[in-house]
Amino acid sequence: MPLFGTDGVRGLANGLLTAELALHLAQATAVVLGQGRSAEARKAEGRRLTAVVARDPRVSGEFLAAAVAAGLASSGVDVLDAGVIPTPATAFLIADHDADFGVMVSASHNPAPDNGIKIFARGGTKLPDIVEQRIERALEGERLQPTGAGVGRIRRFADAEDRYVLHLLGSLPHRLDGIHVVLDCAHGAAAGVSPETFKDAGAQVTVIGADPDGLNINDGVGSTHLDVLAEAVVRLGADVGIAHDGDADRCLAVDAQGNVVDGDQIMAILAVAMKERGALVDDTLVATVMSNLGLHRAMQEHGIRVLQTAVGDRYVLEAMNEGGYSLGGEQSGHVIMSEFATTGDGLLTGLHLVAEMARQGKTLGELASLMTVYPQVLVNVRGVDRDGVADEVVQREVAASTAELGESGRVLLRASGTEPLVRVMVEAASEDVARAHADRLAEVVRERLAL
Repeated sequence: MPLFGTDGVRGLANGLLTAELALHLAQATAVVLGQGRSAEARKAEGRRLTAVVARDPRVSGEFLAAAVAAGLASSGVDVLDAGVIPTPATAFLIADHDADFGVMVSASHNPAPDNGIKIFARGGTKLPDIVEQRIERALEGERLQPTGAGVGRIRRFADAEDRYVLHLLGSLPHRLDGIHVVLDCAHGAAAGVSPETFKDAGAQVTVIGADPDGLNINDGVGSTHLDVLAEAVVRLGADVGIAHDGDADRCLAVDAQGNVVDGDQIMAILAVAMKERGALVDDTLVATVMSNLGLHRAMQEHGIRVLQTAVGDRYVLEAMNEGGYSLGGEQSGHVIMSEFATTGDGLLTGLHLVAEMARQGKTLGELASLMTVYPQVLVNVRGVDRDGVADEVVQREVAASTAELGESGRVLLRASGTEPLVRVMVEAASEDVARAHADRLAEVVRERLAL
């Protein structure tokens, strides 16, 4: 199996992801990313390469980030240690400081025993597959081993949080005065910076999930446990709840009645607002094939095109970069605003969502009503040939369901990239109708593609 997954290297800390692997991965990264044109130009000028290293607050991040920093410094790279900050802050700081690359130690929304290593290129962009493959091959190659004055230095990035907060505040189209926000920081990387930023933007802030102890990240709080936030918003009579995940690259929301507002609805609100002020490039929103049919219908009504990609924020980013688009994301809450960020940024997204409430003088429920969410049923069919989704009988049944649903629904079959599994997704005007079609198609897949 490849070492790199869809979002860096991730696994059980001290299981798959050891200090030794983190050290060697950093050394391999220094070899590969030290070969680019800009890197060679810096070397020619007698300057060492520079990398930003940061982490989320899980306990294993302490030794893994130390191992990454040691691997880079031993390879002649100067390290700026930014401490505990969100993943999008790391990406921003790489570009803002003109660093050559950066590393974020985080397992995002995973539980505390897991951890991960995400590598960003110059400018704070995620690495393409081919570069990750080169780094993986470099693990078996020779390492850079300078001596004396050639080794790198490890220094504290003293104003990392301040730079990021000022960047976020400078992006806002409107202040948040008069809005009571409940923030759920998932006991994660947002705990130290999100409350401060929302307060500086003018909001009244109540904070939950902001007491990280290294072991409680994502534990019953954050974007994967929205019931806690919903209860707090309703109990306190707040206007809106904003939930981050462990590394704060996601944002989901809750309205004043405790209703969840997901990534599709957030994108719909932002897309319409951006179009109104001429900031939505080519009136286009980039979303994955899993985005709700309601998003497509709402965008069509507002004259906005939806460009679809495969599932994964990296594919959304690729499409946005290729077309120069300004907004994209996923239903899960990864929202990318390319004017201000090179990756999904939960703080940026939450701030701009609440700014729209303040600017328009509307509740989040009123803003979200521009999109009708169609019931969506997902069935995972296991133990089947994932390469057989093009089977004639399967496709005939998909076509039959599609025709029966007409304009009021849609069908999507997706093969897993790693398991003998096919995902059957059906959207319809009612959950009963969606469930009936999904169960029928799942049975066809099970019979035709059984291993």
